[in-house]
Order: sequence, then C-alpha cells, then structure tokens
Amino acid sequence: MTKVRTRFPPSPTGYLHIGSARTALFNYLFARQHGGEFVLRIEDTDRERSTDEAVQVIMDSMEWMGLDYDEGPFFQTQRFDRYREVVNQLLEEGKAYKCYCTPEELTKMRELAMEKKEKPRYNGYWRDRTDTPPAGVEPVIRFKNPTTGAVVIDDAVKGPIRVENSELDDLVIMRSDGTPTYNLCVVVDDMDMDITHVIRGDDHVNNTPRQINIFNALGAKLPVFAHLPMILGEDGKRMSKRHGAVSVMQYAEDGYLRDALMNHLVRLGWSHGDQEVFSMDEMMKLFGLDHVNNSGAVFDVKKLDWLNQQYMQSASTETLANGLTTHLKKAGIDFQSGPAVATVAELLRDRAKTFSEMAEGAKPFYQAPTEYDEKAAKKQFSQEAGERLQTVHDNLAALEDFSPEAIDATLQSTVAELEVGFGKIGLPLRVAVTGNTASPALDQTLSFMGKEAVLARLVAAVQYCRSL
Repeated sequence: MTKVRTRFPPSPTGYLHIGSARTALFNYLFARQHGGEFVLRIEDTDRERSTDEAVQVIMDSMEWMGLDYDEGPFFQTQRFDRYREVVNQLLEEGKAYKCYCTPEELTKMRELAMEKKEKPRYNGYWRDRTDTPPAGVEPVIRFKNPTTGAVVIDDAVKGPIRVENSELDDLVIMRSDGTPTYNLCVVVDDMDMDITHVIRGDDHVNNTPRQINIFNALGAKLPVFAHLPMILGEDGKRMSKRHGAVSVMQYAEDGYLRDALMNHLVRLGWSHGDQEVFSMDEMMKLFGLDHVNNSGAVFDVKKLDWLNQQYMQSASTETLANGLTTHLKKAGIDFQSGPAVATVAELLRDRAKTFSEMAEGAKPFYQAPTEYDEKAAKKQFSQEAGERLQTVHDNLAALEDFSPEAIDATLQSTVAELEVGFGKIGLPLRVAVTGNTASPALDQTLSFMGKEAVLARLVAAVQYCRSL
C-alpha cells in the first residue's frame, strides 16, 4: 500500500493567515491519521514579494502550532534547474511550444474574444506555427493543453467535477525571462515528492484541471485532490483583514492557547458528531476527509473565546503562569515585587478568556491604579464613601494576619459597625484597590495584594473621595 504523503506549500509573501493554517492542520492530521508523512514546501517563485522575514514567520507559525513536518522545508527557487529540465522535456515531446505574442497582441486577442462574447483568453496562435519567429522577442513557453475531451476531478470533498478541455487555454509554464510558473512548479514538486493527497482551499479548483493535464502529459500518477471550503467572516464574506486578526501569530500575541486555536480551526469545515472540544491526539485519531463539509465555514471569534476559556480552565498551573508571565512582560508590568504569578494566574483562571485579558486582570496585583474607571468612580465614590473607606483602612491596618479569612472577618465586622449593606463598602473598596468594579473575591484580592499596597491605595481613594 502506498504511504500517504501530504504537503503544505505556503508562499512567503506576508504573514501566515488563518486559512493557510487550517490547510496546514488538515494536511498534518490526515498524514498522521494514516501513519504517513507531512512535507513543508516554500513556494517562493514570486521573487518580488517573497522575503526572508516571511519565511521566518512561516517557520515560527508552524512551530507555535505544533505541526512538525517530516521533510523540508523545500524551496522552489532552489529547484529551477529541475523545472527547466521538465519544460525542455515537454518541448521535445511536442507537449509544449514557444509563443512569441507580444503583450499588445495578447490584449487585442482578449478584446476581440470579448467582442464576440467569448471567454477572453489566448487563442493558440503559435501552437502549430512553423514560420520564422519575430526577431527580438523572447518567447514564453506554453503547455499544449488537450483540445478535446474533459478533465474529471474526483474530489474527496466536493465529489466529481467535470471541466471540458475546450474551456482551458494553453497556459504559460515558463516566462520569457526563464522563470517557471506556479502551475508547472506545483505539478513537478508533487510528482517528485511523491505527494499522494493534495488538500488545499477551494480557491484552487480552477487550477486543478490544468495541473491534471500536466500530470498526464508527464505520465505521472495523479494525487487525490481535496478542496476545502473557504473560511468566512461572521458577515458571510471571505475572511480578510477587515474581520480582525487573520494572522496565526497575531492570535499567539493576543494570548490564545495554541490548542484552542487548533481546536477552532479543525471545526472550520470538519465535524465528528456533536463533539466541540478535541485534543490534538483526538484530532489525529478521528480526522478524515469524508467528514469535511462542502460549504464555507464561519470563523466565530466568540466561539474561539469560549474554547480558549475551556482550555485555560483545564490548563496546568505552569502553563497559566508561563502565559501570564509572557503577557505581563509584554504589557510592561513589573511583577517581581508582587504576589507569585502562578498564584495570581490560579486566582484569575476562571475569569479570563485569553492571556491578554488575564494580564489586564492581574495588573492591579502589581500596580496601584493610576486612574479610576470613570463610570465606576462616579457611582461608587462620594464624601460619604470616603469616610467608610477610612474606617475600612483603619480596621485593616489593625490586622496582624492579612489572610483572606482574617480580611473577610474584618470586612464583615466593618459592615456591622457601619450598619450598611456589604455593597456600600465592598464596591467602593474594589474600585479603590483595582480601579474598577471587576476582580476576584475581595478577601483573596486584598490578601494577595498585600497589606502595605492595600492601605496605600485606600489612603489615595479616601483623598480622592474627600476632594469631590
């Protein structure tokens, strides 16, 4: 039985976007599920737009996603001699030819076709000509596409797709400067690398019949083709920058866990019953092309947030602490003199959807508020609230044991002393120490902040209230 071999072939012309990440994941899972091999290939023939920085982004993204490849990365620019060899073979066998049409002639050709309400394309002018070519024109090499019959793609996702050869023109396989084109390079690479399954976005469906004809011309075995549905934004349109973060590493920067993003990506077009949460091991065990949907899949950020929260709630303390540390550093928050990061991470585990959010929630444990939330301060601070906070300050200052239990007992006795509901001191107190009304339980929050920090913040809040 032939060993399954899949490939992921990104172009290094920018960041690695979510659609490409989903394609990489599906190729990886399919190879692993079948005990096969996963190949990384860098399609860098677009020399003007390809950069070393973009290559590094691809490598960093693959590492962060945990998609370890078995071979590669292979670079197409390092295989130009091989592509030229194949082009020469096609020329010698009469399956390709030199075309000397100028850009102006090609434009005129398309205009005439449009006037006749025909498809604007190359009309095969140089396909069978034997006359002397024009002087001073460097030709392109075109593939001699069959003129009769049809290409039938037995797509593993979309089912049979039939394209008449009469609909296809003779595509350029080598430019006049000697550089090969995408459709040729892909076929030669997939042939040489023994790729058995080509799993890619359905924006490539139009390329597939052209590539199949080149495979056939080279006498190569066809891979199985599987075209994945597009990823859509919440407005139902193809996902793009206007939908927010579309780069894989942007999600890492924003504090999402890798496993949560991979889980969300695998559900974009694939399902296994009603199950929503999958470990990577489960994905590798269960994934199959037979359960990939044919319709577009919506990238729902709210769903991703929910998933990430599930993963954060079940993550190890070490994972939480490492993630929080990274994002505290990124936010420029000095956490050396405050409570242990792991302790704060555990306290905030159930309250944060991302590490960025957790870092924001952790900020008050390491920094006194530089300003109070305007709405919260307007509602909770007053001259009267200031006097109550002064009493809280004095009672907490008397504590030798600043444990959550001792703090809770002191707050309860203060409520009784002032003969008010708990909210009359609890809410102003929360604003005083954190700057807003959202935080974990007050007794734990104050204990972790430490007595000295809490008393200093209460002094500042009392002064603020008295100035109103």
